[in-house]
Amino acid sequence: MILERLSILNYKNIEQAELSLSPKINCFLGSNGMGKTNLLDAIFYLSFCKSHNNPVDSQNINHQAEFSVIQGWYQFDNKQEEFFCSFRRKQKKQFKKNKKEYERLSDHIGVLPLIMVSPSDTSLISGGSDERRRFMDIFLSQFDKEYLHALIRYNKALQQRNALLKQDGFSDDTLFDLWDQQLAEEGSVIYRKRKDFIDKFIPTFQKFYDFICLSNEKVELTYDSHFEKGDFLALLKQRKERDRIIGYTSVGIHKDDLDMCMDGYSIKRVGSQGQNKTYVVALKLAQFDFLRKATDTTPILLLDDIFDKLDSSRVEQIIKLVLDKDFGQIFVTDTNREHLDEILSHTNSNYLLYEVEQGEVVLKNPDL
Repeated sequence: MILERLSILNYKNIEQAELSLSPKINCFLGSNGMGKTNLLDAIFYLSFCKSHNNPVDSQNINHQAEFSVIQGWYQFDNKQEEFFCSFRRKQKKQFKKNKKEYERLSDHIGVLPLIMVSPSDTSLISGGSDERRRFMDIFLSQFDKEYLHALIRYNKALQQRNALLKQDGFSDDTLFDLWDQQLAEEGSVIYRKRKDFIDKFIPTFQKFYDFICLSNEKVELTYDSHFEKGDFLALLKQRKERDRIIGYTSVGIHKDDLDMCMDGYSIKRVGSQGQNKTYVVALKLAQFDFLRKATDTTPILLLDDIFDKLDSSRVEQIIKLVLDKDFGQIFVTDTNREHLDEILSHTNSNYLLYEVEQGEVVLKNPDL
């Protein structure tokens, strides 16, 4: 799968951009705040129907405009597909494939597999459990429709149960039983698939971490869930009165966590900035490899300013990895021309270099 052309109108600080893209490496050079990340975010949007860093669509529209449009033309083997997204302030977004609108946005998830590596990924270590659940949910939803639909149904049931908990004096146990049963059924599916994924994923994660670090440090991921603590339905009933007091459901898949460790210790506590950065980069590149095998499609890889805080040996190892034949089309942003030159020096052709300034994207001479 290759993104051949990208059209952006009024997305964040990019008023207009029309890009023809390399099937292998596309580099975007510019200072911080110029719009490099916004370009990658537009590509992310075409895969997930939402921004990577801001879920509120109206806030992603250029301040001077009332609407935004993103279009991408992708090549699949010998067939080209067009994807179109537009959204206006206070209106429902439109998402189309070959000019036909999707009935449900969830039908699109997984059609354009993609992995993004960005500076914000360190929140997987430093942030709350919601960041780590999102890491699992976004990834698994790309290749497992059963997981995606179970997650959607679980979240709807959770909303309904929380609404009941907030109603003063509501005591109809029949409705509670209905939503409790659905939370248990859908949660069981989600739990099983998350656990199975983590168990299978760890060896791939270790392989990528070893390659980047050239060390024998052991990385670990441990999945922690209420579904491992016995009968979940009984636990829901046991917590119901407490949940009434606090106004929300305190147990379930939506409270799961993923413990991230290195050599038996929490990476959050013992990791340096460089170790944390290496940990999440290896995590994301391992995701890419896992997704490629799960979908039998080479995903697009977005690398947003990932070389900062890494020593030269780790940068070199990452460059070797992403230029391997198993990786397909790559988009790289950086403020440092030396990093991009290092990447481009390892490839003979099939790259484009763009400069981004104040939302303007200009193709530079690729003959370096």
